[in-house]
Amino acid sequence: MITTLQDALAERGYDSLTSVQEAVTNPELADSDLLVSAQTGSGKTVGFGLAIAPTLLGEAETLGPAAAPLALVVAPTRELALQVARELGWLYAKAGARISTCIGGMDARDERRSLERGAHIVVGTPGRLRDHITRGSLDLNDIRAVVLDEADEMLDLGFREDLEFMLGEAPEERRTLLFSATVPRTIEDMARTYQRDAVRVTTLDKGSQHTDITYQAVQVSPGDEENAIINLLRFHDAPTAIVFANTRAAVTRLSARLANRGFLVASLSGELSQDERSHALQSMRDGRARVCVATDVAARGIDLPNLDLVVHADLPQSTEALLHRSGRTGRAGRKGISALIVTDRAVNKAGRILKWAKVQAEWVFAPSADEILDKDEARLLDDEAWSQEPNEREAAFAAKLIEAFTPEQIAIACFRLYQNKLSAPEELNVAPMRKPRDDREPRERGERPERREFGPSVWAKLSIGRDKNAEPRWILPLLCRAGGLDKTQIGKIRVTDEATYVELAEAAGPGLGAHLGEGGVLEDDIRLEMVDSVPDEVTRPAPRRTGGPRRDRDDDARPHRKGPPRRDREAAAEGGSSYRSAPAGDAPRPPRPVRREEGEFRPKKREFSRDGDRDERPKKREFSRDGDAGEFRKKRDFDRGGDDKRPAAKPKDARFGDASKSFRRPEAGEHSKSRRPAGDKPWAKKDGDERPRSGFGKPRAAGEGAKPPYRAKTEGFRPKTAGAKPRPAGGPKKPGKKF
Repeated sequence: MITTLQDALAERGYDSLTSVQEAVTNPELADSDLLVSAQTGSGKTVGFGLAIAPTLLGEAETLGPAAAPLALVVAPTRELALQVARELGWLYAKAGARISTCIGGMDARDERRSLERGAHIVVGTPGRLRDHITRGSLDLNDIRAVVLDEADEMLDLGFREDLEFMLGEAPEERRTLLFSATVPRTIEDMARTYQRDAVRVTTLDKGSQHTDITYQAVQVSPGDEENAIINLLRFHDAPTAIVFANTRAAVTRLSARLANRGFLVASLSGELSQDERSHALQSMRDGRARVCVATDVAARGIDLPNLDLVVHADLPQSTEALLHRSGRTGRAGRKGISALIVTDRAVNKAGRILKWAKVQAEWVFAPSADEILDKDEARLLDDEAWSQEPNEREAAFAAKLIEAFTPEQIAIACFRLYQNKLSAPEELNVAPMRKPRDDREPRERGERPERREFGPSVWAKLSIGRDKNAEPRWILPLLCRAGGLDKTQIGKIRVTDEATYVELAEAAGPGLGAHLGEGGVLEDDIRLEMVDSVPDEVTRPAPRRTGGPRRDRDDDARPHRKGPPRRDREAAAEGGSSYRSAPAGDAPRPPRPVRREEGEFRPKKREFSRDGDRDERPKKREFSRDGDAGEFRKKRDFDRGGDDKRPAAKPKDARFGDASKSFRRPEAGEHSKSRRPAGDKPWAKKDGDERPRSGFGKPRAAGEGAKPPYRAKTEGFRPKTAGAKPRPAGGPKKPGKKF
């Protein structure tokens, strides 16, 4: 290894290299293209910085004057690009390397001036790098190595076209190094296209999980998700923690809730500007904030100091998201916890995600208030302040305290002052533990599943019963809607004649009373009150329905049953008559059905087929083109051969009086529709006719062409349409249809 890089590693406290760093610094791979896959937090950034050192420095210890860049590093997010630039900055500081950044959201003019002054290594995001290349401010002619960090994430974010453009602009004799936590098929295809005989380097143990990360599935009741997050942060009291949510709205809500509870919070999401995101991360590094609430934008490349706890407020959308979120902790040999908040409805989904990620998680409940207080006491007793020597002022103040108060009062005040600086823990609803379907023990075929124990419970009484048509099917949603309960908090529902008794989880009782108020009104006249004791018939388990026959009922009450009653069928099976005895009184006995002897004629259902010997029903008329197949033909068949009896069709021109005329185009002066000369039209203007024209023709002169007045029928006037009613002259027209 080059001496300048060794000195930089020693100053940063690197006693030994990680597995991925040792693999990529193998001298046999100094000139090869690499496809590297390693788990998060394994030191990939320093690894590819060491891997490209022989290509950039050669045998020299330092780099020459900065000019056109020699190496290009591409990262998917702004935060990761800035982190890579910082890591390479201290690694190549003694080698005299000049590093420039081209990151979206930053001032492009400053980046252009930095590139004009010269740089050895350029680090940036795909979109901004392509913009500088197309504008001519970034020259790739001297590039010796191209590094794609988190290549799978860049493809998922839609940067494939930008990556292919940059790889196409770089010289063909370059080295190409692809670093990624996972290597899907798309990365393999890109490696075959843009790399030359790439060597696959992997340090992932197949089927094993990150040994420095402890996974926990924290099961909570619906509605207690945020309370569980508060208790987790209080219980672990990590120097730095990060809470992941799926949406920006969830980040805003969680940040406000945690800030109101006294936590030092910084939020990180895509809607923030680059300056705001940088300030948030810097506040986490400086200790001004201890909890970071972020979306998945922070799941790649964020390296926060002393990050010991990762909380998934919302379940990740994929296994890759789970691994990259959890990879923010357990870095560089430190231990960390990755806790998933899982409600009862999301148990199976969480189990599938953990199974596909090949992760074994411990299913636990969220810490309770008592457990958090016990943890506070233990942390207070383990504080280093007890073993430190006091100064003169502290000793004098201690003497005053001893004179003024008893040791018990001093201890109580000390504990209270310690707790006042911390957020109070939340009271959580305790529900039975549920495990994913895949983790349950398999049952034998036909074996009934065991019912879960409901746990500690209390009883409530509703003011409705069978007299008011009370049914569990609408009482359950009523309690969930009006009482603010979840269905997992509701146990047995027993309906009696005048009341309904409901079993509730013990933790849900106080909250339900506070939610309903003094009257306990659920809806309209339905009231709820907590009771100490319930009748015995309520606690008695309900009878399980089976598939056997129902109990005997009155025969007249079963009109829907066909056949004789069951007791008569039993009598028939024992050899007796299958019919009831004659009814009392003079009512006649029902007639017995006539039993037919063997061989006696019994009418059968008529069978219909195309065979005339078995079917007396007339066949359907078949239509075909030849006359022998049937006496009916298709309508469009105008063949006159065969035995067709239909009359010949008249020529179309026969409608005009002359059947011998052939169809022809009307000539000038003939009407196009009727094919009749214009002179034959009774309404056409003839020679010598001086009647004035109307419409768009020549306008009538004053007093000429006026419409003649209405003539009565006696004067020889016949209306054009038979049955038309006369209209008075000069009167308004009646509204009607327009023809």
